[in-house]
Amino acid sequence: MELVPTQEEVVGLLRQTGALRDGHFEYPNGLHANEYLQVALAMRSYQHSKTMSVALSRLVRANTEIRAIIPELSIVAPGTGGLPVAYGVCEALRAHQVYWAERSEDSEPLHFRQYFEMVPGEKVLLVDDILRSGKQLSELKKLIEAKGGHVVGLAVIVYQPTPKTIKFDPLPFYYLAKLDATYYMDAASCDLCKRGAPVEKVWI
Repeated sequence: MELVPTQEEVVGLLRQTGALRDGHFEYPNGLHANEYLQVALAMRSYQHSKTMSVALSRLVRANTEIRAIIPELSIVAPGTGGLPVAYGVCEALRAHQVYWAERSEDSEPLHFRQYFEMVPGEKVLLVDDILRSGKQLSELKKLIEAKGGHVVGLAVIVYQPTPKTIKFDPLPFYYLAKLDATYYMDAASCDLCKRGAPVEKVWI
């Protein structure tokens, strides 16, 4: 595998580890899809985690403006799925630090832990394992900006957009693979439901 694996190599690794599954899935927001991805299943292996994190860091490092600020760059992720990627990318880049935002309850907004203070003007790379709807990363970006930080880019292992995925233009956006799942807005419009395919509900 090359230092930056191809789309086919990344997808093959995800399938090999069971992270990428074909079938009939229903998301919590009601969307139905013909495939489901849980990158954490691939990140359980140290070697797979290192391979993908280093590859993603190389894509980021190719940006000359980001490369110039790496010694002061903070890697920030939404907890908890993005944390293995964030730490892997930080180590590969030799960036300044890693921290994250989380929720105490599902109904609460994202927040930083006590004493996680941002420096005004702090340069931040947003990192996560997957960008699907983009809602959580969009919320995290707003939180960082409200605290005085400056988001300079976005990096994820897999980009799996839905019909309503939030756009982050003009931010530089990096990913190792893009998955084009077939989505249905609800059960009534789902061809898989109409064919009587068993549905599996997924949590995230």
